[in-house]
Amino acid sequence: MNFRQDIRPVLWGAAGGAALLAIIGFAWGGWLTGASARGVSDANSHTAVVSVLAPICAVQFREQTDATAKMAELSAMRSYDRTSFIEKGGWATMPGSEEPLKGVASACATILTETT
Repeated sequence: MNFRQDIRPVLWGAAGGAALLAIIGFAWGGWLTGASARGVSDANSHTAVVSVLAPICAVQFREQTDATAKMAELSAMRSYDRTSFIEKGGWATMPGSEEPLKGVASACATILTETT
């Protein structure tokens, strides 16, 4: 019995099966590399933080003394100008922060304009 010739088809089958498994796993099985998983995790955590901070921004906007006038001004603006208006007004900057987190002002503007 020649061991080398008997094991060769088994090794080729195992290598082919592993390659096929990897292709299927990454293409259709939902497998991710470490870098892709970190990217998805970072995006999900950013979305979660924005969804928590945007309502706080809306409350800060509504609690100002001239909220009615500012709301009329915000409503009259084009949608792409609203984010900078809220950032410049300081409502998207959370206590303890020096500048707003990216995405909070936009989500805040959406909350404010959808509820009116």
